[in-house]
Amino acid sequence: MIKKFIDKLLGKSTPGASGGKPHFGKREEVPASVHGINPELVDRRAAEVVQTLKDAGFEAYIVGGAVRDLLLGLRPKDFDVATNATPEQVKGLFRRAFIIGKRFRIVHVVHGRGREHEVIEVSTFRAYLDNAAAGQVTGNEKTSKAQLSGMQHAVDASGRVLRDNVWGPQDEDATRRDFTVNAMYYDPVSQIVVDYHKGLQDAKKKTLRMIGDPATRYREDPVRIIRAVRFAAKLSPLGFSIDAKSAAPLVQSQALLAEVPQSRMFDEMLKLLQTGHAIATIEQLRKLGMAKGIYPLLDVAVERADTPFVKAALVDTDRRVNEGKPVAPSFLLACVLWEDVRNGWQERLNQRQHPLPALQEAIDEVFDRRIGDVSGRGKLAADMREIWVMQPRFEKRVGNTPFGMVMQPRFRAGFDFMRLRADVGEVEEALAEWWQDFQAADDERRDDLMDQAKEEQKARQKAQPVVKRVPRAAPAADPRRVPRADGSAPVAAGSDAGPADGDTEFPSDGAAPKKRRRRRRKPGGGEGAAPATAGE
Repeated sequence: MIKKFIDKLLGKSTPGASGGKPHFGKREEVPASVHGINPELVDRRAAEVVQTLKDAGFEAYIVGGAVRDLLLGLRPKDFDVATNATPEQVKGLFRRAFIIGKRFRIVHVVHGRGREHEVIEVSTFRAYLDNAAAGQVTGNEKTSKAQLSGMQHAVDASGRVLRDNVWGPQDEDATRRDFTVNAMYYDPVSQIVVDYHKGLQDAKKKTLRMIGDPATRYREDPVRIIRAVRFAAKLSPLGFSIDAKSAAPLVQSQALLAEVPQSRMFDEMLKLLQTGHAIATIEQLRKLGMAKGIYPLLDVAVERADTPFVKAALVDTDRRVNEGKPVAPSFLLACVLWEDVRNGWQERLNQRQHPLPALQEAIDEVFDRRIGDVSGRGKLAADMREIWVMQPRFEKRVGNTPFGMVMQPRFRAGFDFMRLRADVGEVEEALAEWWQDFQAADDERRDDLMDQAKEEQKARQKAQPVVKRVPRAAPAADPRRVPRADGSAPVAAGSDAGPADGDTEFPSDGAAPKKRRRRRRKPGGGEGAAPATAGE
């Protein structure tokens, strides 16, 4: 308390607060004997990037969440590197390196090719600049593009940082970061951890604490609100929780997310659901009072998370991520929005629309209402549409349909979707098992499965109740018509003879004439009939 009072008198402030000079913390170098990081958990390629930069005379460290995970004994999925070299200097040291970004310029150093490639993200130490010293622009990144073209550090009217490309010392770079456990630096060469904000202590206490004033830091970058939830969800199984002061402004700060570009919000939403902690994320959102209001599509996912189908999809996504298997956003979103598609489709079928156009129309309606116009919607929508359109086709197991289905690029996603539907009782389990066998079978086994499907179809048809048509009642006898003496067609009473075949018969009471229909003889249809000739 006394220290805070003295800092206030001297014009100092906590990092993130406006006015005065921030306190950048004291550098602490923690040896391997204390932090206990296992060097075998460090990615070889990340260590090589650090070594290359150090050999060129620069400072370089593994930084951020990778250091946090290493301290906890976890193997990080991503490794980021921080250095005092500029992006241009970094790019010049590596054969395959690319400078990306405008808001934050960083370098991607690429190792390997194809599916085995890995990207090490290298950022330059950034200076801590107070919002009052930054360039002020109106609007957001997109609408203020012309104003931002000549700026290295700029904020909008709400205080959100739009550009941050001013290089500085390591202590200021640490102050810029969000949580203390994400603000440590690890040198894999000397095996020393550099800590400025007691991040090692917070890691041991299992606390997520924001550096500086939390409300101000959320205002600088509202996406930190989502990151807080994501970290809390990821680390909750280890006993981590958000510090009370850091959690207090979260709900009130949610309104700031409206200023973040929709494409970035969409990407952040996917990170919440596809990093292997989807179930834990939803629990955190509810616990923190943030179940609604972050992003409309996320609201739907949270709302339906307890329904059998969506819950099964979330659990399956977490399982695949934790097993190192790939996941596609199209699959999970197709599961979340399937209820809307199914209901819209059924409504149109009730209106006697054709099934396929009705399904396509229901899908279009869901895209417009739920997803809107976001970056990458074209590819995402195409994949989701394929998954949905396949569902009724799984019911068709005769002819060439099964062979064509298994050849489609998105067949596996469509089958996995149907498999989840079977797990929750939406389709028959036998149907999922049949397709499971068919896709893995050889030609002989596939023929047997096709025969089995035909027999099942015949059995279902026989089991269906037979609808018998009721015969039409014979027409009542007309008292005015009397049979001929030779037994031929009757004629009107009082007439001398009936009309010729095909002539009009006029009743004697002057009623409207009655036409008699003549039956056409089919060519060759009767015994002794002459065969029809071409063109007849």
